Amino acid sequence: MKFALFLCCCFAASLAQAAELYRWVDADGKVHYTDQQPPASAKKVEEKNLHSNTINTSELPYATQQAVKKAPVTLYANDCGEPCKQARDHLAKRGIPYTTKNPQSSLPDAEALKKLIGEAVVPVLVVGSATSKGYEKGAWDAALDAAGYPKSALVKKAPGDAADGAAASEPEPVKPAPQHPWAGGR
Repeated sequence: MKFALFLCCCFAASLAQAAELYRWVDADGKVHYTDQQPPASAKKVEEKNLHSNTINTSELPYATQQAVKKAPVTLYANDCGEPCKQARDHLAKRGIPYTTKNPQSSLPDAEALKKLIGEAVVPVLVVGSATSKGYEKGAWDAALDAAGYPKSALVKKAPGDAADGAAASEPEPVKPAPQHPWAGGR
């Protein structure tokens, strides 16, 4: 009984510790990987914290990260009905991270929009320095493609997680394989 309790305590303690890994270059230019602190003379020391053996999938894909750095996306929209809904759905379908600005509820957003396009009309898409007034799928895709955004969402959604809140569709029934013409049954 005591041994089982000891094992449980050891297991719990091992889960609580975070592993650290160091990558460093010595004076001869040789690269070392170790879990020990490198010497003071080490060059190019990199420390990695390994908290668990799970993969973090919440981060954006690399292509999207690069596009966000190069040309961040801003959507000026409010409750304008179908055009604003289509605009949001389009960005969600492509997996584009964006900042929303509502000129109807925020005076600074309204002034920024008027300065940008000369009037307070929504939706407006800003991709880096490119601006598209109104929702037009082709123009929006061209602006997003030019900025390097992926054409579709690269992060998979969990089953049953619909972007627009609609219920997930039922899976198709499995169809039986066609019988071979020489199979029995004559």
